[in-house]
Amino acid sequence: MQDDAGVPPLGMAHHAFVFFVCLLLWMLLVGTLDPREWLAGAVVAALVTLLFAPRFSIFTGFRFGWLAPLHILRYLAAFFVDLVVANYQLAKRILTPSLPIRPEIVEVHTRLRSPLGRMLLANSITLTPGTLTVDVQDDRLLVHWVYAPPGVDSERATALIAAATEKRLSRFLW
Repeated sequence: MQDDAGVPPLGMAHHAFVFFVCLLLWMLLVGTLDPREWLAGAVVAALVTLLFAPRFSIFTGFRFGWLAPLHILRYLAAFFVDLVVANYQLAKRILTPSLPIRPEIVEVHTRLRSPLGRMLLANSITLTPGTLTVDVQDDRLLVHWVYAPPGVDSERATALIAAATEKRLSRFLW
C-alpha cells in the first residue's frame, strides 16, 4: 500500500532504517569500536527509534534493497565528479571575461516523489557551483542558473541540470 505521493507507509523497514542510522551516527560520534559503546549505542538507537521513528518520516523515501549501498556510492562518486567539473566551468567563466554570463531562473521538473528524494535533488543542484535551488513546489524546482542557454525551456533545463542526478537518486529513493 502507498500514499498519494506513491511512497510506502511507515513499517518495519522504516524503523530498522532509523535504528541503523541512529546507531551509525552514535558510532561515528564516539569514534571507537569498543563493544560497550556498541551496546550503549544500540540501546540509545532503540530508544530513539521507539520514541521518534514516526517523526522521521523523511526517511520513508528510501528504497530498501541489497544494491542500495552500491547505488548510494555511485551517486556520491558521480556527484563528486559533477562538483569538480562545475567548479572548473564556473572558475573559467569568472576568470575569462569574454565568456558570457546569462543568469536566469528556470523551472526543473522531477519524477522523484519522496520528500527525501526531492530534498537530495535540490541540495545536489544547489551544491553544484553555477546553480542554486530557490524553491521546491511539488514536482517543480525553481533553479537560478548562472549560464542559461538562449531560449531554454523547462524540458531542456530539466535535462541539462537535473536528469542525470535524478536518475542516480531514483535507484535508491522514491
